[in-house]
Amino acid sequence: MIHVETFYDETTGTGSYVIHDKSALRAAIIDPVLHFDVSSGAVSTTLADKQLAYLHSNNLHLDYICDTHAHADHLSAAAYLKQKTTAQTVISQGIGEVQQRFSAQFNKPVVNDLSALYDILVKDGDSLYLGDERLLVMATPGHTSDSVSYIAGNNIFVGDTLFMPDVGTARCDFPGGDAAQLYRSILRIHELDDNTVIWVCHDYPPDNRPVKLHTTVGNSRRKNIHVNQNMNENDFIRVRTRRDATLATPKLLYPSLQVNLWGALLPEAEDNGNRYIKIPLTTKGVF
Repeated sequence: MIHVETFYDETTGTGSYVIHDKSALRAAIIDPVLHFDVSSGAVSTTLADKQLAYLHSNNLHLDYICDTHAHADHLSAAAYLKQKTTAQTVISQGIGEVQQRFSAQFNKPVVNDLSALYDILVKDGDSLYLGDERLLVMATPGHTSDSVSYIAGNNIFVGDTLFMPDVGTARCDFPGGDAAQLYRSILRIHELDDNTVIWVCHDYPPDNRPVKLHTTVGNSRRKNIHVNQNMNENDFIRVRTRRDATLATPKLLYPSLQVNLWGALLPEAEDNGNRYIKIPLTTKGVF
């Protein structure tokens, strides 16, 4: 049986999960978070260290560190957790395409041999195992072209594909995003059993409720404000496109992509011993 332990990063509104097989005591971490303060440049491992402590106190062996996609709103702690354990990092094989898309923007080289950055590259239908428990990969592109969800027992970890029903769905206006694709991905999720628990990667709750990180497929299908059983694909594309046009650039977009698209590794130190995140400037018409 799969147990899910929730960890929440309040700064970025991110839900990160330790899941494990209760019998074999084998575990995976899904969507780990590395703290980054954009004002000071300070990096810390507070949440990841809490997860390591949880693993230790429960005698769990960490097998996998899984990201659902290349996050644009927080840094992944996958490389840090790999350094501290014997676990393997897992991400969609589509990560290479996304890296190529942003390589020129950050003046960072494309890494053709992705095995140098990630241990396991997965695609739709692939399986990982925690003891006897299967972790099934479902491709759920739309928010990003490399998005996947992970199904474990009666649980599905959807990354940014879906949010809580009163918040809706992920934006699709990043390069490689596609609202029609996202609609079809959500249909696949909504075809699962009504009682399947959906675990989201973020919650941005309205003022009248506390943070929640899980709902059910049945509840999402009936009540999601952006995509529900009463809405067709054209309805969703219209709602999603209108909403995306109002959204600001995520605060951690540039730091996140420079790290998450290159193996969750921090940039190499320069000759003065410091590491730097690049912020591309838009100067057309100014200089």
